[in-house]
Amino acid sequence: MTFHRNGAIQISEAANRLMDPVLARKAGINTALIGSWDEIVGTDFADCTRPEKITWPRRNSEMAGEEARVEPGVLTIACEGARALFLAHAQGELIQRINGFFGYPAIRQVRIVQKPVAVQQKYRRKPKPLNAAENAKLSSMTGEIEHEALKQALDRLGRAIIGRTKR
Repeated sequence: MTFHRNGAIQISEAANRLMDPVLARKAGINTALIGSWDEIVGTDFADCTRPEKITWPRRNSEMAGEEARVEPGVLTIACEGARALFLAHAQGELIQRINGFFGYPAIRQVRIVQKPVAVQQKYRRKPKPLNAAENAKLSSMTGEIEHEALKQALDRLGRAIIGRTKR
């Protein structure tokens, strides 16, 4: 869904336009596949897998001057630990789901690579408590805001910024 008003577009649409050519060139996949991955693989494998790349075979027909056909490729999937065994057993169904997503037989084989999938969260230190002067300054900055949720959010942001420890 696009929203155009006076030349404005959604940020997600702009990001997809930027990312799709890069992903297609580097990994042979697009943002639609990555964004829909959870629905394609289902709840059993959504949390422990991610698509890495699609390796497309060389097109010998183009070199011979024949009609161009799309040859199915090999999808490389990153999977965590022992879940790769279960994914290998569900490989046939997974290929059917992926080809159903594309609307044509795009994948002929799945290659499973064991590696960590979850992004590790960076540990953040808690901000130091504010002294009386810093508290008063922050209260004076947010005191006139009437919208309570906005006021609380700005207060949290102010505490995080003022309370940052200098390195």
